[in-house]
Amino acid sequence: MRTHYCGQVTESLIDQTVQVAGWVHRRRDHGGVIFIDLRDREGLVQVVVNPDAAENFAKAEKLRAECVLSITGKVIPRTEATVNPNMTTGKIEIVAEQLDVLSMAEPIPFQLDEKNVGEETRLKYRYIDLRREQMQNNLKLRYAVTRSMRRYLDDNGFMDMETPILTKSTPEGARDYLVPSRTHPNKFFALPQSPQLFKQLLMMSGFDRYYQITRCFRDEDLRADRQPEFTQLDIETSFMSEEQVMNTMEGLAKTIFKDAIGYEFEDDFPRMTYAEAIEKYGIDRPDLRIDMQLVDVADLLQDIEFKVFAGPAKDPKGRVVALRVPGAGSMSRKEIDEYTKFVGIYGAKGLAYIKVNDMAAGIDGLQSPIIKFFPDQVMQIMERVGAQDGDIVFFGADSSKVVNDAIGALRVKLGEDLGMLNGRFKPVWVVDFPMFEEDEETARMVAIHHPFTQPKATTEEILNHDAPHQMLSRAYDLVINGLEVGGGSVRIHDTKMQAAVFKLLGIADEEAQDKFGFLLDALKYGCPPHAGMAFGLDRLIMILGDIPSIRDVIAFPKTQSAACPLTEAPGMVDNAQLQELLLRFRKPVRAADK
Repeated sequence: MRTHYCGQVTESLIDQTVQVAGWVHRRRDHGGVIFIDLRDREGLVQVVVNPDAAENFAKAEKLRAECVLSITGKVIPRTEATVNPNMTTGKIEIVAEQLDVLSMAEPIPFQLDEKNVGEETRLKYRYIDLRREQMQNNLKLRYAVTRSMRRYLDDNGFMDMETPILTKSTPEGARDYLVPSRTHPNKFFALPQSPQLFKQLLMMSGFDRYYQITRCFRDEDLRADRQPEFTQLDIETSFMSEEQVMNTMEGLAKTIFKDAIGYEFEDDFPRMTYAEAIEKYGIDRPDLRIDMQLVDVADLLQDIEFKVFAGPAKDPKGRVVALRVPGAGSMSRKEIDEYTKFVGIYGAKGLAYIKVNDMAAGIDGLQSPIIKFFPDQVMQIMERVGAQDGDIVFFGADSSKVVNDAIGALRVKLGEDLGMLNGRFKPVWVVDFPMFEEDEETARMVAIHHPFTQPKATTEEILNHDAPHQMLSRAYDLVINGLEVGGGSVRIHDTKMQAAVFKLLGIADEEAQDKFGFLLDALKYGCPPHAGMAFGLDRLIMILGDIPSIRDVIAFPKTQSAACPLTEAPGMVDNAQLQELLLRFRKPVRAADK
């Protein structure tokens, strides 16, 4: 039905007969001559239907937007006055010789160039929404990224291998999606949160370089950059150190950016420890486009009478920091109040500040209601943060978690609001993560990444460590512009070390055998040292295309309530299906009945 895509008909085809097919983007009647902008995935081409071709003209008069046509005609140059320099096809048009209507279209629920279409409507009519140029470009970018990934990994000796979608529930991370088994009554499969254990088994099987672009599933609360089902590039290697893995993966990232959007990184990606990231930026995925840093000032404020600062300054679990915002001293009280509300989202009880009017004047050149509480220390603080005339300095004083969360987020918001982003893409490897942290609700130790990550310790040190939360892991994350785009680690390949980690996590031998017996058994039969990484494909494409919503890089996403307006999933099933699975409906438990 076509010899060329619409967007590929250029002046090189003048005087040739071509056949194109696509959707009516726009129809215009100009004094008896009908112009049709015909659209396909490669762009638009203008078609001219003259009244002397009576049959074609009669068909064209009945057309509306989104009808599907096949048109055969001769390519001719446009007149100089009608050339459109903004289109690849802007110097030509096609004079229709044959016009076939392949499908008529009813009036569509929204126009493709309409700006303020609700997301629920867009998702309900996703097949129309995907026709828009921006959405077409997003999914083309997605294809370009996956194509680049495959080429790089194929060229570097990696093998594309599949792992199961129906697997066993091992609820150590997020909540699993469960699938009841008809053939095994009262038993369930789980959809994989990642192929982690299977890719480790592949290493034990001798396939030393594996990759897979795979779907993963997590039944968790959603955010703008999170979906219940998502895609990741999953990678595992044998006989490679973390340095070698990171260097190979950095090469992959650089190749993707160059192939997909033509961007080249000039330097190697910097490395930063987890401890440094938390100290300077309050978060383990710092946005290095923003130069501002958190500065600890607790040591200067421990002996003052102002308990708001002195309390956290003396508390081993507290923190007091200052954040200098260059040139923002003219900020109004209303703006400061808005930022105070913002940090309140993260648990901060307030937002103290000092405006720097004249550093040369000493304390008299500072403006703030809190200066009176620590007059002897204030100039030391200003010197430590490098304050200059015209700055404002914000303070955070609370538990370390609240300060890190609140002031770390404030740093990013101020950077965005005040136009302080420096550079287009700023990558960083974050390394030396803690191996464990304490769960505040259960008081149990939990693995920060997963329990198969290798600690920077021997088995004996793991068993005898009196402060496991201080133990580091051989884990690494790749962060770009404040978003984690990939993470990985060296894995445990020794049965005794794996058992020691399970013991520290409070997982008894019987429970470990029940949940992970197949892995523990495999470790006994010769397991190579191995390490790997996974890239979040959806999030990576958001960064590459500067796309604010993860739903705009996925063809058929879910809403924030994990529903699909297009198919109305999840939906009810009939009793016959449930009976086959030995299941029945239950009424939701009301809060009052608990």
